[in-house]
Amino acid sequence: MDALRLEELNARNVVEANNLTLKPGQEQFVAPVSNSIAEAYVNQNTAWPRVVYAGENLVGFVMATFDQDSTREEFKALILRMNVDADVQGRGVGRFAVEEIAAEGRRRGAEYLYSMWEGGEDGPDAFFRRIGFEVIGENEFGEVVGRLRLQD
Repeated sequence: MDALRLEELNARNVVEANNLTLKPGQEQFVAPVSNSIAEAYVNQNTAWPRVVYAGENLVGFVMATFDQDSTREEFKALILRMNVDADVQGRGVGRFAVEEIAAEGRRRGAEYLYSMWEGGEDGPDAFFRRIGFEVIGENEFGEVVGRLRLQD
């Protein structure tokens, strides 16, 4: 796979990001990119939407939120969405995206990076655990809450 890079979501790549495909069964675990785009527009001060490229090919979309003023710890640095194109899953795109979000969290002084996900056979639970997230409980919607330490 070509070298991976992260770019801001913008007018040039938004349609391509919205056309990312998932593997069958994964739709129930992640909101469509179009929902994330709308959410990023509404929450411009805290949303951090990015796309992942492998060479010239857009292969992923991620959105984090960074809000050090949040009263909820998990919203201070949180992965809200992650979509990796079906054709490149398992090839390091998701790990790269999380590493880039973690680097941004460190730059902003966050102690932890959080994520929330639904459990299930085709869901992202194994991925998040494999890259170092520790499960710390469930949120009010029954989703798994995990965190990754960013600071020593």
